Amino acid sequence: MDEAVRVDLHAHTTASDGGLSPEALWGAMCAAGLRVAAITDHDTFAGLRSLATSGAVTDGSAGPVLVPGLEINAAPSARLPGEGTGRAPGEIHLLGLGVRIDAPGMDAVLARQRDLRRERILAMLERLRAAVPALPLTAEEVEDVPDAHAVGRPLLARALVQAGAAPSMDDAFARFLAPGGPAWVPRRGIDALEAVERIREAGGLAVLAHPFGLADDPGALDPLVEAGLAGIEAHYRSFPDEIVTALLAIAAGRGLLVTGGSDFHGADPAGYRDAVAGARIPAAVGDRLLAALAA
Repeated sequence: MDEAVRVDLHAHTTASDGGLSPEALWGAMCAAGLRVAAITDHDTFAGLRSLATSGAVTDGSAGPVLVPGLEINAAPSARLPGEGTGRAPGEIHLLGLGVRIDAPGMDAVLARQRDLRRERILAMLERLRAAVPALPLTAEEVEDVPDAHAVGRPLLARALVQAGAAPSMDDAFARFLAPGGPAWVPRRGIDALEAVERIREAGGLAVLAHPFGLADDPGALDPLVEAGLAGIEAHYRSFPDEIVTALLAIAAGRGLLVTGGSDFHGADPAGYRDAVAGARIPAAVGDRLLAALAA
């Protein structure tokens, strides 16, 4: 494998809203020849704990070095002036890389996050069922998802595709589930600055995920940096070269770590290699992360 695609620090399993089990995703990471990998499920350590129990991950000799992680989808914050840090208006996604999965108090924080996520998805589902009566997903099925799993919008997107209401998950997001769409419900949950603090308390590095718009509004980053943000995800599957270059300059100017990830949510192990290759993450990104965690 090319040296530029041997790192992936952002991927999801069925423990949150991904399509592959933790063991299957780990197998795909090994098959792709990664050297450093992170599993970053939304608001849960369930996938990492499943891997630890299964014994699939060894000492690194039979696969990549696994960095324990998670992704916290933080709610809008009046303390953050800019809109350039999130995917949706005011919404901020933070990766916690190198977190301790047994950190005191973290499970309670994440459980509250999952409860609020589930309430939001149920509210969005109610709106969707009014627009798509044939939707093959019920509130009971959402309620039946194990509490350790963080349900998310991909669950709704897959149902829209199955119903024939959208040709792809991307189309389902764009037409139904994005801000301003017929099913959109704003996020509730932990404040972004508190999320940074919680990640740090758990021994991890807080990294701003897929910072859409940050290149046009770099000052939006400063309150997070003051709170202890350690890095930004500059290498991302949908970022063109000019955005990556701008984000690298922003990170350098603020002394921040640079990370990268596929943000893989798919259910096809064969598609994982293409997804991580599309993110074009230099091998040095993994080396620098490991050095920062060791320090």
